[in-house]
Amino acid sequence: MATPAHVSRVRSLYKRILLLHRFLPIDLRALGDQYVKDEFRRHKVVSAQEASRFVAEWESYKDTMQTQVLESAGDLVQAAKFGAELPEDHLKHFQDEQIGQLYELMLESTKPNKQFDIQGDTLKK
Repeated sequence: MATPAHVSRVRSLYKRILLLHRFLPIDLRALGDQYVKDEFRRHKVVSAQEASRFVAEWESYKDTMQTQVLESAGDLVQAAKFGAELPEDHLKHFQDEQIGQLYELMLESTKPNKQFDIQGDTLKK
């Protein structure tokens, strides 16, 4: 059973990540918000060791996002860059299911999203 302090910490982390996603481009925000919601929902009932690793990884993500948001706010000349490289040696620590999720996330994030294609909405007369 999770302690109230743990639940409060996880809830605070979840809310902070969604708040940071407000600074992402709209298509990345939609994708990121859905991914975060699904992952936190999936990990509601896990072992203490798995919960600890889960929180640590999402804390790291939050810290990275926070740094990138602050950097992008200070640099109004260039477009904001979000994300981080995933070193190839990290992949050997992933489970097969995680590799599959990562692959699907890559496919989803790189496909053209016509819903947000504003340039394609020009009227021709």
